[in-house]
Amino acid sequence: MIKKSMVLHNKNGKAFLADIAYKRDGINKPVVIFAHGFKGFKDWGAYNLMSEYFANEGLVFVKFNFSHNGTTIEKPTYFDDLEAFGNNNFSIELNDYQTVIDAVIENRFELDEDDFDKENVTIIGHSRGGGISILQASEDKRVKNLITWGSVNEFGKFWKQDQMEQIKKEGVIFVPNARTNQQMPIYWQMYQDYFDNLERLHIPTRFKALDIPILIVHGTADATVSFSVAEELCNWNLNALLLAVENANHNFGAKHPWESNELPGDLKWVIDKSVAFIKQI
Repeated sequence: MIKKSMVLHNKNGKAFLADIAYKRDGINKPVVIFAHGFKGFKDWGAYNLMSEYFANEGLVFVKFNFSHNGTTIEKPTYFDDLEAFGNNNFSIELNDYQTVIDAVIENRFELDEDDFDKENVTIIGHSRGGGISILQASEDKRVKNLITWGSVNEFGKFWKQDQMEQIKKEGVIFVPNARTNQQMPIYWQMYQDYFDNLERLHIPTRFKALDIPILIVHGTADATVSFSVAEELCNWNLNALLLAVENANHNFGAKHPWESNELPGDLKWVIDKSVAFIKQI
């Protein structure tokens, strides 16, 4: 198996890391690009095992850190740049996503041309990354299939009014990270970006207009994003297939750090179903 990591730069020049895993066998393989969620990163939990699993199933698998997720090139698994985290927004994440797809299509990972099918790109997004993946698929014709795992279905839907008033007045709010005990800032600019670009960033409108195969995967015991959110998504588009993962939580049994050499059972099941979905289209 071939595994590579490289530094990419988005349109604003911000550097971030992306990984690729695949088998060098001369077989034209579909490409899968995975986007992590809020307070996530490309090496979170069992994601490295997941990358190898997809590659062993005969796919080219790419995962990346959003440029403003708070990690750095030097420390990709630590939130060492909270200023970047606070200055993240949805437009920046779409910029990052496009940069990664560009890198794949332009073969900046230097794969043998016979080893990947640049015309067959699937994107997968988890949680907030699912929402960003929906938006990316809606404006990037190179994306042929969309899969969401535990995805949100609207960014502004659950923002609390008192929280919005506080951040508009003070310019910042702080979100606790229970795992790291950090207080992670979010600046008003993220909300301003959303309101300024609402037509582009409105998930319901964008999702309803999608005309590609869509797989929605969601745990029925998801306490972070309710299963009803997935049901609502599915009702918005006739191309969407909803796959319920019975009694699964938001991360499908994974956590960080993940110390086992085996994937959690729910996540493995989700990956198997996702691989089958990609291969049957």
